[in-house]
Amino acid sequence: MKLKYKISNILGALVILLASSCESYLDVNENPNNPQDAPISGLMTHVTYQSALNTYRVGSITSNYVQYLASPNPASSSDTMEPVSYSSTWFNLYNAMTDLYVMIDKAEESGAGHYLGASQILMALNLGMGVDIFGDMPFSESFNFETVTPAYDDDAALYDQILSYLDEGIQNLEGETTISIGADDFIFEGDVDKWIAFGNMLKARYMIHLKGDAGYNAAEVLSAVDNGFASNDDDAKVNFFEQDFNPWASVARNNANLLLGGWISEQFIQALDGTSYPIFDPRLPLMVGTTDEGEFVGTVNGAGRGDAPEQGARSTLVEGQYYTTITSPVLIGTYAEQKFIEAEAAFDTDKARSYQAYLDGIRAHMTMLSVPEADMNAYLADPSVSMGEAAFSLSDIFKEKWVALFLHPETWNDARRFDYAYEGMDLPVNLNPDLNGQFIRRLAYPDSELSRNGNNVPEVNLLDRIFWNAN
Repeated sequence: MKLKYKISNILGALVILLASSCESYLDVNENPNNPQDAPISGLMTHVTYQSALNTYRVGSITSNYVQYLASPNPASSSDTMEPVSYSSTWFNLYNAMTDLYVMIDKAEESGAGHYLGASQILMALNLGMGVDIFGDMPFSESFNFETVTPAYDDDAALYDQILSYLDEGIQNLEGETTISIGADDFIFEGDVDKWIAFGNMLKARYMIHLKGDAGYNAAEVLSAVDNGFASNDDDAKVNFFEQDFNPWASVARNNANLLLGGWISEQFIQALDGTSYPIFDPRLPLMVGTTDEGEFVGTVNGAGRGDAPEQGARSTLVEGQYYTTITSPVLIGTYAEQKFIEAEAAFDTDKARSYQAYLDGIRAHMTMLSVPEADMNAYLADPSVSMGEAAFSLSDIFKEKWVALFLHPETWNDARRFDYAYEGMDLPVNLNPDLNGQFIRRLAYPDSELSRNGNNVPEVNLLDRIFWNAN
């Protein structure tokens, strides 16, 4: 509890301290490094906290695309895959990356190798989230503050940069440092071994996206997994506290107060209630709420509330569950995710390892949610889940990973790589006609970029694919 209050006090102080140091490259007429005496520990607090919030922010966009959530309003742009401008998400990603750029410079100057390594890993994370949803982005010219119209870097080249940041970050964390990370680190509280494991876990995440690309190497993915998380205890996450709610808890609370949000897609409900797949999943009541009648009823994406307009007639996120308690963590990277990455990477060369990793991933997520042991064992024993190594398929991996990464933005990357081929995942009602009956493949560039840097913004549409999804 003392740590929570200490963290809360640190955050309050940082609002003033970092107000002018975390502007994006778009505001180059002001010095983003001012105040210049912002301590590296203060930057660490800010970037770890904001990286978790950016994971939430991107996940709040993509959760409708992968049909975790559905809008209660018919033909809502979030459901129907319209070209929405996500200027605030763009800004917040650059906000974090600008501070990370400053932090990297400060760490190099002071010989703070562990801070340097952690900041490089977080730079890879935030840049990776941006590239995965937007594609080409300004980066190489974004932080020198010499131009208000930075060029866009190629998305494939940026992936090389992401993986370089991760390699360099791991190396720096394994080396010496003049300053040790401590409670200013909201993710691991200064545990360097966990930072190293996180760097490897992210390497596996970004390399698995390249499956099918000429540069993909399954052995390298598995090597990263071997040096990654060892259990749920290693999960990269930021816990929230009473003074600053978990953002998904805020969504649930707002919905209860009739500021509607967090309504659950019919696709997600039916995937777990025994409709789309043969068995009821005991995680369902631990992840979402029931109707006033005690039933699980989803909302059809794009259709809205339909014939059930009253509050309480559809399942929503509700307060007090694992993802929606005020002090719940925002999950950045988990052991469960890593296990499903391992299962996919090993599938073609070591199916026995792949199958075991798949089962371990399910168990890891169920353990995280505190599913009763008997229910967990019954689910894992069902032949539709434990189908045996011979019958086991990539579809089984993607389905269980989709459940285990509830509300996480990584699932949209999986959905696009998997061509949205989940059982029962249909196109939303009232789909954007410009998509020609296809699922969305990327976000539109935000209006803020079109107005400030329009000559450099690539001409793309929502069906143009990120480079790793080209095949």
